[in-house]
Amino acid sequence: MNRDSHTEDTLSTMVLENVKNKLINAFRTSGEARENRKATAGSVRPLSIGRSHQANEELRRAQIDGAITWLRSELLEMRSQDLQLAQTLLGLNTEIQRLRRESFRGVEVGGDDPSD
Repeated sequence: MNRDSHTEDTLSTMVLENVKNKLINAFRTSGEARENRKATAGSVRPLSIGRSHQANEELRRAQIDGAITWLRSELLEMRSQDLQLAQTLLGLNTEIQRLRRESFRGVEVGGDDPSD
């Protein structure tokens, strides 16, 4: 089960990295489109606006990283809950099997004596 957990970790990391890259590209594309609109309007962008854009880009990336971190923690919590549920179900299955065995033993013992 440890190997399965490692595989799930790797898969989760790959999925999250893919989502992260898509989000970064989406924000980058929308930012580039705004820049292109501003550039085609013929206005020259002062240096302070460039810094502001860079700060906004860094803020967006930080927000994306924060969202990915939150998703990762939620996925880990879900995995933990899945393991707990699996253990509970296995325990219930074991108990059901034990009760069935006891029930069948009682029927066998009671069925041997025809004088009842």
